[in-house]
Amino acid sequence: QVQLVESGGGLVQAGGSLRLSCAASGRAFRTYAMGWFRQAPGKEREFVARIGWTGITLYADSVKGRFSISRDNVKNTGYLQMNSLRPEDTALYYCAADGRGTNYRDYTYWGQGIQVTVSS
Repeated sequence: QVQLVESGGGLVQAGGSLRLSCAASGRAFRTYAMGWFRQAPGKEREFVARIGWTGITLYADSVKGRFSISRDNVKNTGYLQMNSLRPEDTALYYCAADGRGTNYRDYTYWGQGIQVTVSS
């Protein structure tokens, strides 16, 4: 069993940066892929980024070159560095673990979500 807790969200102006953290409990976390997803009001949850247990990364086209996903398996923590933020990045951001690819339905464990709001 893995529990995930996000932190680091908030309000930022367009062009600014935020770093989200995802603290995980359970030693199994280091063997799982970890993903970040987001959901804006009235929209379906969408893929943002993924990092495998080997460190291989994958990004949505909308965030490529602006966001960077990483993980520290010693600290059992994942990160999402978000730069050059845009108003359209505003959403509830979730970290997830134990999944394949970019479909949120494939992930087993989820955090409670954290709000990111980008003002224009």
